[in-house]
Formats: sequence, structure tokens, C-alpha cells
Amino acid sequence: MTFKGQILQGIPSKLPAKYIYLLDANRAPKRKDILSMEEKQLAIRNALRYFPKTWHQELAQEFSEELKAFGRIYMYRFKPDYDIYARSISEYPAKSMQAAAIMLMIQNNLNPAVAQHPEELITYGGNGAVFQNWAQYLLVMQYLATMTDEQTLHLYSGHPMGLFPSSKNAPRVIVTNGMMIPNYSKPDDWEKFNALGVTQYGQMTAGSFMYIGPQGIVHGTTITVMNAFRKILPKGENPNGKIFLTAGLGGMSGAQPKAGNIAGCITICAEVNAKAATKRYEQGWVDVLIDRMDDLITRVKQAQATNEIVSIAYIGNVVEIWERFDEENIHIHLGSDQTSLHIPWTGGYYPIGISYEESKRLIREEPEIFKEKVQESLRRHAAAINKHTAKGTYFFDYGNAFLLEASRAGANVMAENNIDFKYASYVQDILGPMCFDYGFGPFRWVCASGKPEDLDITDDIAATVLKDIMESAPDEIKLQMQDNITWIKDAKKNKMVVGSQARILYADAEGRSKIAEAFNNAIAEGEIGPVVLGRDHHDVSGTDSPYRETSNIYDGSKFTADMAIHNVIGDSFRGATWVSIHNGGGVGWGEVMNGGFGMLLDGTKEAESRLKSMLFYDVNNGIARRSWARNDEAIFAIKREMERTPNLKVTLPNLVEDDILNNLF
Repeated sequence: MTFKGQILQGIPSKLPAKYIYLLDANRAPKRKDILSMEEKQLAIRNALRYFPKTWHQELAQEFSEELKAFGRIYMYRFKPDYDIYARSISEYPAKSMQAAAIMLMIQNNLNPAVAQHPEELITYGGNGAVFQNWAQYLLVMQYLATMTDEQTLHLYSGHPMGLFPSSKNAPRVIVTNGMMIPNYSKPDDWEKFNALGVTQYGQMTAGSFMYIGPQGIVHGTTITVMNAFRKILPKGENPNGKIFLTAGLGGMSGAQPKAGNIAGCITICAEVNAKAATKRYEQGWVDVLIDRMDDLITRVKQAQATNEIVSIAYIGNVVEIWERFDEENIHIHLGSDQTSLHIPWTGGYYPIGISYEESKRLIREEPEIFKEKVQESLRRHAAAINKHTAKGTYFFDYGNAFLLEASRAGANVMAENNIDFKYASYVQDILGPMCFDYGFGPFRWVCASGKPEDLDITDDIAATVLKDIMESAPDEIKLQMQDNITWIKDAKKNKMVVGSQARILYADAEGRSKIAEAFNNAIAEGEIGPVVLGRDHHDVSGTDSPYRETSNIYDGSKFTADMAIHNVIGDSFRGATWVSIHNGGGVGWGEVMNGGFGMLLDGTKEAESRLKSMLFYDVNNGIARRSWARNDEAIFAIKREMERTPNLKVTLPNLVEDDILNNLF
């Protein structure tokens, strides 16, 4: 059967052959056995409802084996036998070009070159899933292939509830993931209901079909590392030969070595999973692969002596490096961590002193012991960091819940007031005041033709637009503008593409709208094929996350989630092709609410109208909220926007002098 034929059939009419497990696959961690006997039966009942009764006897046994072995029912047998990757939009069977674009993005998220655990439909972060199982994938692709521009597909945590009549102006897909009743949104709840097959963790861009491989975070990490060095180095001194130490090379974290190279430093990134480290090395995202500590010491000293720019992957635990570098008196200039600590008990963080394989056994068979070892390791990890910061290291939390989980483990990471952390989040110190408050965030696009030459043209268009804006930009945002002009100019040279022909840069509402309009004009003139617009949820407006995206909100509202909800609703009726809202992402399920969108540009006037309306709101919603929180940079940005846009009326705060509040209570 052809590729198009397989898409159109959905669940096959004939039971496929039993799945053969790939021996070299990077498999997802085995989840803990959390269901009661009755709940396990319910999980099987839930899984079998996708299939005809004549298959139930055979599949019930098979699915029970999967549940026992993996803690989840992935329905491996139904994984299609065609290669999964982002094809040209013209290769997908579709009545709606918008639906074809979504199929392309789904397949990009599940491309083995892009996805962390593709066999389990997990894109990154250890559990960031596109779908819960392969039946959901088959049905969704079939629905998308047959839907019209007057239907909307509604997805409940990966499950396609169905096609509903709508209008041409409505989104083609509405996505929700992990949306739990608050009193049932605790770690064991998520594990249980995920195992039952009724919810899933969509991370941020995994379940939103907007992941573009590690490139998506390379840019943000580059900006973070560059500006972190600007904070600590004397003016005019560059990062050459200076050390940036971090951990994680799995999904999003795999971007760190490449970002360090672009920033111009020595990057050392520890990874306990040898397969993940080797994959990044083979992809060219890291320069050197080392598995012995003595070799690492020698190589780092060599790089320091020559002011080298190099990225090194160390196959081992990052705590070893922090402790040994202290003994060797090797100065770490910047330190962070990007392990998946949003899932500390299920493979997001591996403890020091225990092998990777033994850790995986403990996760499954002795979860309480594993939890103890993780918390013990976090205390040791933090203690080692504290020794280095006492000697001048600048450590920042990179939004992976490191400080949060370390504090819960009793590590010495609290400030004197015992409320705040002693180290800042990178958003508090860098991305918040320098980017988000001004409206700058991770705007991204995918050339749906799949042609590298189309990507080259879009790079040139984006660079030209930014240069034009730069000429009249206020001084407050010129540094951001120049960093992004440099980024886009060097993007091809830095070999960012993995999977789809995609690009990312940080832009504000003006930049995003003008770049998108220029793309749409180029499509209309036949210079390039259709383009899919999107962004990371890690942005100005899309995410309410008190320990990351909104950690520089100081009016007490950082624990509220109004902004993310308004963002997805507002985008939906202003022209988004698809929208998503998730409980969880980045810092963990229950710790954040985040929303995203996708938009197809097809060269039409309708697309031009949609992009102007939606992109403007998508950014300025967040600036308005940040200005109400009394953030100086956001107040500047929203006042400037109101001067340019007479129809925009935003409530501004009246600032209160400190002496009025003193001695009131």
C-alpha cells in the first residue's frame, strides 16, 4: 500500500503482524507499576475500544504485556511501516492544505532524527508525547487527510474526539494535553491517568506539533549564554577559553553544546545515557566525546591554554565534574543544568554513584529507593555548586526545576529569607528583562515544501526585515535586534537543520508580523512554497510558569494562569491554524500552564489578514500582563505599542512610592 493509502485507511482493516522490538532504539524509561488490578483491567478496556471485537482476545494479552513491561500501552503493533519524517506538503493526502501542514508537523515531531523516544511517540523531555499510542496517530492522520476547511479536529490528550463542523476562520485543530482537575494533578495522579490511557504530558512543543529539533532551543540558549557572559566578564572581554558547565544531551538539552560554540566558549555537557551523547556527537552537535574523567581534565586544560572554542560531551554524571573540578581548582565561569528534573522519579535525573542501567531498574522495581538516591544526589549536586559559586562561578537555573527539586530534597539552595532561591532563574536575570518584557521571543517557521533553497530565501527575507527595523529601533532593543541579525546571518553556516527545513529567531510583534507578511508575499509571487509559522511556548505570552517564563513577575500573580488561557483563546479566533493548551511543560506537570499555535501561510490575502491580527495579539497579550506587574521594560514596550496602534488600549499601573507602605503594618 502507498504512503497516501496507509494514511487514508487509519486503523488497518487487517490486524498487522506483531511488532519486532528494535534492539538499538533509544527507548523511553519504564514507568512505575501504579495501577490496581481493577485499574489495569480498565486500562486494557480503554485501549481495546480503538479496535474491532474480533481482535480483542489477541490484543488484550499483548497490551497487558506492554503495561507490565513499560507501565504504558503504546500499541507498538500499529506503528506504520513507512518512514516517518516531514515530507513536502504536496505529498500528503488532504482536502485542506492547512490539515496537510499539520500532518507534516506531526511527522516531524516523530522523526527518529528529531524525537528522543520515537517508538513511544515521545519527542523530548523523557515524557513529552505527541500521542499516547499508535492508534491515536493513525486516526489523527486519517482525520486530517479527510477533513475540509469547514471542520475542526478536537484532540483530548492525543485522543481524536472527532471532526466537528466549524468555519473557514476557525482553527483546524484544537489540542489539549494533561488538563487535570486541580485536586487530581499530583505526581501519582499523572502517572495513574496516563497509564489508564486518558491523559498525557504534551511537554510544550511536543504535543503541539511545533518542535523543530534542538535548533528550537539553540537560539534561546545562545542568547542566554552570551548575555550571561556579558554579565560576568569585563567589557570587551570575550568568552573564548571560558567554561560553561551543564548537563543533559537528550531532547531540548542537546542544543547546549551547539549554543556554547556559537557563544564562543568551552562547553562541557554531562550525559549519563551514552546513546544520547553519541547521537549528538554523530549529528555534529558536540565536538568531542569523552568517557573518562582524567581525559576530560586534560582536554579542558588544553582548551583553556589556547582559548579554544569547543564543546565536550562527558558520558557520566555532572556531579562528578562539579566535585572533581573543585579538587583540581578549575574555574567554572558559568554553570547550569538541563536534565529533565520535571520528571525526577521517572528518568529525568539520574543519581551519582549508580549506573544508568541500575537506575532504570530501580525506577521500575524500587521507586522509593530511587527517589531517595535522587534526592541524596541533588543535595550533593547543590553542595558542589555552592563551592564553586563561593569562588566566583555564576550559576543560573535553566528552568528545568533544578532548584525547585533540590529545595524539596533539602539541598542548600534557599536564600536567607527561606522563601526565594539563592540563585536566579535565567528568566529572572536574562531573558525576562532583556527579551520577554520587550516582546522578544522564539518566533519560528518551517518551509512546507521541504526545499533547503526555500529556507535560504526565508533567511534572507528575515535578515532584510530585521535590518530595516533596526534603523529606527529605540536604543532599548538594539542589542536584541543585532544579536538576531547576527544569528540569522550565520544560521545556515551553523548547520541548525534537523528534520524539517525550519528556522527560529527572537523577534517582537513588529518583527514577527513584518517577516511573516514578507513570507506571504514571496509565496504569492511563487518564490517559495507555503510556510508554517509557530513559536516555542517559552515566550512572552504563551506560558504561565512561576519558576521559569514568569519568574520575573513580582506582583504575586506568577502563580496564576490567566495569561496562557487568554493567549490560546485569543489566538484561536484571530486566525491560528491550530492552537494548544497544556498542563505541564518544561518544568513539569502541575507546575505550569502553556499554550501554543501554528499558522499556515499560503500566499493569500486571508493569510495576510490572519497573521497581522494573531501575531500582534500573541505577543502584546504578554507585554500587557508584564507591564501590569510593574516591569519597567514591559511598561516601555506597551506604551510604545499603544502610540503605534491607536486601537490598543491597555490598563497601566500607577506606581507606589516605598515610603507610603513603610510602617503600615
